[in-house]
Amino acid sequence: MLAGLFALAATPAQAAPRLRAFDSCAGLVRYAAAHAPPAGRIGVIPPPSASGTPDGAPSAETQPSAAPDVSQTNVQEAGIDEPDIVKTDGRTLFVIGRGRLQAIDAAAAPARLLGSVALPAGGDHQLLLHEGRALVISRAQDQPFPLPRPVRPGPGAPVTDVLPPYQPPQTVLTEVDVRDPAAMRVVRTMTVDGLSVGARLHGATARVVVSSSPRGYVDPVARARAAGWMPRATLRRGTAGAARTRRLLPCRAVRRPRAFAGAGMLSVLTIDLERGLPAVDADALMTDGDTVYASAGSLYVATRRYAPSPADATVGATTSIHRFDTSDPRSTTYAASGSVPGALLGQFSLSEDGGVLRAASTGDGGDAQQSFVTTLAQRDGRLTQLGQVGGIGRGERIHAVRFIGPVGYVVTFRQTDPLFTIDLSDPAAPRVAGELELLGYSAYLHPVGDGRLLGVGRDATAGGRLKGAQASLFDVSDPAQPRRLAQHALGSADSAQAEYDHHAFLWWPATRLAVLPLTGEDPGALGLRLGDGEIAEVGRIAHAGSPVDRVTVVGDRLFALCGDGVVVASLDSLAERGFVAFGAAR
Repeated sequence: MLAGLFALAATPAQAAPRLRAFDSCAGLVRYAAAHAPPAGRIGVIPPPSASGTPDGAPSAETQPSAAPDVSQTNVQEAGIDEPDIVKTDGRTLFVIGRGRLQAIDAAAAPARLLGSVALPAGGDHQLLLHEGRALVISRAQDQPFPLPRPVRPGPGAPVTDVLPPYQPPQTVLTEVDVRDPAAMRVVRTMTVDGLSVGARLHGATARVVVSSSPRGYVDPVARARAAGWMPRATLRRGTAGAARTRRLLPCRAVRRPRAFAGAGMLSVLTIDLERGLPAVDADALMTDGDTVYASAGSLYVATRRYAPSPADATVGATTSIHRFDTSDPRSTTYAASGSVPGALLGQFSLSEDGGVLRAASTGDGGDAQQSFVTTLAQRDGRLTQLGQVGGIGRGERIHAVRFIGPVGYVVTFRQTDPLFTIDLSDPAAPRVAGELELLGYSAYLHPVGDGRLLGVGRDATAGGRLKGAQASLFDVSDPAQPRRLAQHALGSADSAQAEYDHHAFLWWPATRLAVLPLTGEDPGALGLRLGDGEIAEVGRIAHAGSPVDRVTVVGDRLFALCGDGVVVASLDSLAERGFVAFGAAR
């Protein structure tokens, strides 16, 4: 049963790859021990941080296919699902709440709770769903860093302090059978060293990217063994069944850059949700990972390298980008690597179109900070630059990016909000086609019909002091002359959740309704109707002052996820029509 996870074949070599595979565990250990700082000289290595500031939203044309009366998770690419805290099969809502997976009959009148099942202790639970099987991705419960313990080797010997074994942060993958929502059950769990950077689901294939810090950094004894550098995985039946722990993948499935880029491990797990855990394939790079983007045939993982100024992490930085071939649903194959100047904002800073990767980044332009849009294509195992346009928003940083076909939209901000349109029709010669300057900024851009963009962000004074949340409707039908058609202040809201999590945004094209969960003194979700040149409020969902995290459409009703349950509201007016409380917490 575990052979599929722990006895995987090494990834075949590509033509002149930028990253080369280790030929043995001994070679991996020698390389890591020779390049990593000596144990004890670097202190405690902080756990890798998951990327979590996506910066855009998909167009109506790129929404995954679904029944016309059901909304799905707001994702970046058509058919490439992303983990979220709520999913639906068109009739049942599967929701993460109170540390449990909750199942709600959204087709019934009134809606009702069908059942719930406890999830592993921890946090940041995220959900993927495929035909009766759910995969929940969680951060394992934090464990306090172990303190040195006194040890007396023998009679009369002095007492010395010995550091206990290193306890790395871990990710828990939970497979849940949800075919009967009233009797859901945990089938298997897999605990992996490291933190999840991102995951995607294409068809029945889930790919989970995990970044881990090695024990060899802090444990001198472990430095001499492969176990000191390789992440481990523990698979068990259910949540309390017999467990077996093994190395996550073979040493020969690990690749390294030509120049040392850290001894952290970036692992990609390929999971067939038609058969469940364990993974059917695993690949790894000896590097860290910050940002994950996926298209139908590619998975890209980006890593920011070198930032000499803590006050400005974009100055002097470059970003390495690694492409994996995902055309085979049962395997993931390293393909190529490249780099762009500066740092990425988030996953929407990357976009693939016709085999060309477009990347928007902010970096050091010599005399001033500036932003770039770079085009790259795979050539002989490398992501080779085709073209680049720089000088975008000098002295400013990127706050939002959206690529739609041959046009890119980049928002920068320091005092004003320039919206730049980038012509990408010739990948070898990208160019700035137009620019619109406004006060404030948009942190989120969402196409809402032909030639229209909705921007969600913050207003600002002429001096750059931020004010309240706002929504702006832009006409971008002529890339050379973008213009704002309407502006709408979002009441007393401090911000809209879509500014930092695109999954929180709902766009319902059938009635031109946008729903924005808001934070601040009066939390809730605000409905906006978009006309050809206007923005009008429709209504508001609020429940006892509880924040709204997600809003989903099923039939003629909205289902708004709150802390203790789901508010059922009218799709037309957002008026509350009922409430479904979650099952008891653990």
